[in-house]
Amino acid sequence: MRIGIIGAGAMARALGGGWVAAGHEVRIGARSSAAAEELAAAIGAQAGSIRDAAEFGEVVLLALPVDALDEVLRTVDGLLDGRTVVDCTNAYEPDAAAPEGATAFVLSEEAVAERIAAAAPTAHVVKAFNLCAAEVWESDARVFEQRRLGVPLCGDDPDALARVAALVEDLKLQPVSAGGLHRAKYLEAVSVFTVGLWFAGEDARAIFPPLEAAFAVVDQ
Repeated sequence: MRIGIIGAGAMARALGGGWVAAGHEVRIGARSSAAAEELAAAIGAQAGSIRDAAEFGEVVLLALPVDALDEVLRTVDGLLDGRTVVDCTNAYEPDAAAPEGATAFVLSEEAVAERIAAAAPTAHVVKAFNLCAAEVWESDARVFEQRRLGVPLCGDDPDALARVAALVEDLKLQPVSAGGLHRAKYLEAVSVFTVGLWFAGEDARAIFPPLEAAFAVVDQ
């Protein structure tokens, strides 16, 4: 599969490197051409402009800061038509460990994926890879407590969801169908909540029981 990645940071490196290793063709485009070339050389991908990456990819990953989205979407205006666009962003505020603790770690906006879809209405946006840090995706560890790490996917187009699910599996991860794009805002909320707990030194995984112990009784 041809994958265009817009961005040259840690997420672009982690996901792009994994997809190159899985045999996909990857082209990196970034606001800094030097950064794009450096990352492409490091992971065995091609480098180009932002527009090059958008035109190249059957799937286009947006792996850049939320505050750069408007500029980038204007740059690729019209080039995302019919393409699968993967949004792995989170509008963290601050976009670093909050010195005041988890309660100060919030979102600057609640529905980034829906904003991307509104700005590129002919693209097929899928929210994915936003729950964990780049280091998790770059790691070889995939199974924790005998359970393969899952990647929730939110999107409206079945073909786009199937493409992204295949890319998840190529990274030896488990795709999890999480509903339409209108539910992506909940993924973004889960991310800021759990990452805030991790920043505070709490084990977010410990607050959820395994599936076989998670049940509900209908209220009478």
